[in-house]
Amino acid sequence: MSQYWSTRFAREGMIWGDQPSPSALRAKAWFLEQGVKSVLVPGAGYGRNTKVFSSDLDTYGVELSGAALELAAGWDSHTRFIEGSALEPQLDFRVDAVYCYDVLHLFLAGERRQLIAASLSQLRPGGLLYFTSFSDEDSNNGHGRMVEPGTYEYKEGKYAHFFSDVDLREHFFAAEVVKTGTFKESLQSHGGGTHEYLLREIFARKRK
Repeated sequence: MSQYWSTRFAREGMIWGDQPSPSALRAKAWFLEQGVKSVLVPGAGYGRNTKVFSSDLDTYGVELSGAALELAAGWDSHTRFIEGSALEPQLDFRVDAVYCYDVLHLFLAGERRQLIAASLSQLRPGGLLYFTSFSDEDSNNGHGRMVEPGTYEYKEGKYAHFFSDVDLREHFFAAEVVKTGTFKESLQSHGGGTHEYLLREIFARKRK
């Protein structure tokens, strides 16, 4: 997977443009309301969303792709970017919140659990989590070869898991779920077109 994304970032640059996901703005509003001072962004890419947080919060981005990190260094100089896997803890201290956009659904079940566990381990007791992921109500659900319940291989070696609300809540059983929801995301593609899809979001809190 890392080779795939490094190749794409090296070839296409800022693949999804320079505007953040509206979910980053929602998450930031919630974080500020709850007194958050620091945030971790697993799978930070080239910093499209980290820049929303780094203007007001101590922000740490974890990204596996070196090509993405080169872009991020020029785009968001206020975030501390760390090259490494989001499936493993990368910080030797704990932050107040975790924002994770469209990363969770890229993995098979075992690695999805790893991502959540790594995020929780780097979060202080009572800290906040905000994750987005593909919804099972999206029209792409079911495309490709099913490799696990709800998970499809739509390209060789590339997976997508489509979450129901129950499934998403169950993934965060170790945390206190505050609320969940569904929203439509719109992205500008590298070629100039627009792609829309349905995402689920979850607001959760690490147990004290």
